[in-house]
Amino acid sequence: MKIVTDCAADMPPEEIESLDIIQAPLYIQFPEGEINSADIKADEFYDRLEAMRPDIPSTAQPSSGVFAEIYSQLAKASKEILSIHVSSGLSGTLNSARVGAEQIKEAVVHVVDSMTLSGGQRFQVLAAAWAARLGWETQAILERLAQIRQQTEVIYTLETLEYLARGGRIGRVQALAGMLLNIKPIIHVDPKDGKYSTLGKSRTVPQALGLIANLLADKYKDTPLWVSVMHGRLQQGADDLARLLQERLNIHKLEVLRISPVLGVHTGPGIVGAAVVPMALMSDLRPAQ
Repeated sequence: MKIVTDCAADMPPEEIESLDIIQAPLYIQFPEGEINSADIKADEFYDRLEAMRPDIPSTAQPSSGVFAEIYSQLAKASKEILSIHVSSGLSGTLNSARVGAEQIKEAVVHVVDSMTLSGGQRFQVLAAAWAARLGWETQAILERLAQIRQQTEVIYTLETLEYLARGGRIGRVQALAGMLLNIKPIIHVDPKDGKYSTLGKSRTVPQALGLIANLLADKYKDTPLWVSVMHGRLQQGADDLARLLQERLNIHKLEVLRISPVLGVHTGPGIVGAAVVPMALMSDLRPAQ
């Protein structure tokens, strides 16, 4: 079985290579031309993003033809393909994958809606890749992905609403009011529809990080967890959140990772949050370290 995802999964390059995962491109469209988000380093991207103010680049999903070509090449080596993508509630990427899969007759392509993004999507991709290597049947893998999807939390806050406003992700009046009040929203991805919803708001980033820690502690209690702290270019905030979560949660694995530039287009560099999954859903798949 071959595993396909997209760069919204925020997977480190060495992980993609070691697990032989194929990553479909997501594009960032700058005035001077379009680039694959995977081809630009995070710090270079944020430098360019800030230099464009008050404008921002746009983003674009791969076409169904791109997916059809990926699947066609993989079908030469495997008759089964599992393609896991950013939430259909946040992107049209999944629909492109489905249309591309319909064009393939040489292999069975299972297109999976992760109903999330970033570290939450990554957990599903890792689980699928590891389970496939262990020889799991496809249906068993799909069932485990559904469990992970329901029990994973992706939650974050932002230093500023400016980038959401400039990208049209929230109304300009709402954004202006939020910026004037210095509001830091607490946003998560709802597993019911794969869309963003706001869980709360604070006046400072430290307060917002404390609220995130409280919400996660209330949800998971003493459950052993794998936690990925994610940030754009806010290392101090990531370190602070990691410390808070270590104090409040039963963490068995903790890492700090960068968010993909294609996701940073609409959040700016000041995004920090976490992806959290119960360790029990990953530990029986994960190779010995």
